[in-house]
Amino acid sequence: MKIGIKGIHRISATATVALTAGAVIAGSAFASTAQAATLPTPTIVAAGGYVMNNGTGTTLFTKAADTRRSTGSTTKIMTAKVVLSQTNLNLDSKVTIQQAYSDYIVAKNASSARLIVGDKVTVRQLLYGLMLPSGCDAAYALADKFGSGTTRAARVKSFIGKMNSAATALGLKNTHFDSFDGIGNGSNYSTPRDLTKIASSAMKNTTFRTVVKTQSTTQKVTTKSGGYRYMSWTNTNKLLGSYSGAIGVKTGSGPEAKYCLVFAATRNSKTVIGTVLASTSETNRTADAKKLMDYGFSK
Repeated sequence: MKIGIKGIHRISATATVALTAGAVIAGSAFASTAQAATLPTPTIVAAGGYVMNNGTGTTLFTKAADTRRSTGSTTKIMTAKVVLSQTNLNLDSKVTIQQAYSDYIVAKNASSARLIVGDKVTVRQLLYGLMLPSGCDAAYALADKFGSGTTRAARVKSFIGKMNSAATALGLKNTHFDSFDGIGNGSNYSTPRDLTKIASSAMKNTTFRTVVKTQSTTQKVTTKSGGYRYMSWTNTNKLLGSYSGAIGVKTGSGPEAKYCLVFAATRNSKTVIGTVLASTSETNRTADAKKLMDYGFSK
């Protein structure tokens, strides 16, 4: 009988240990899930910020989200969107690079895709030159190509008009463009909420998505003499390759705009998309965006 009792005690002790261990594991898993599900509302350096769930349109974070600010080169998201919305668009049609585009970036001390006068560059290549190195020469070439009018000035004015029409069509009340690249003349502005909506709309286009998630590219272009050269461009968006799931979208900067970033990332079939405007440095705008995406994914 004593042996039987000892055996029973052993079984009970083993069962107790197993149950206790199971409870600890379950408790740890629950705690981990709870921690992953809830992050405190982040504090960002940027003067304005906005994040939404791209699938549902649900707002996840706001900071001065409807305050109008200069947008710098994040303007180029709309530039690309207008180009890609053209009817019967041929992405492989070629555009001859004009002296005016080169003169413009010199006069404005603007960011450049280093396009060479006389080269014939496809529309698709110009989109890479626009969105990766943030080429204002590429922006000028696209505005000249897709605006209407008999003079370059008229075509550029027409293209900017299309940018504003697109903003109106999206129902945006706090956005206005007076330039094709963000180097404005006093009335080029948007808000974190509006820019996020522009980017969300643009991301519906396959070509746009492909371009803005590209970290670097080398493109073969035709020279004036009929030969060819290779152009290499690297994306200014440091989130690509450094933030898990990052898929775009566009940087911006300037004396008035300071440091801006429109960003997007996808994890587990959930995409968060947002904007920070008027951060204080490249490092801080990237850190701000990472905080907001982490927060967005935890919601």
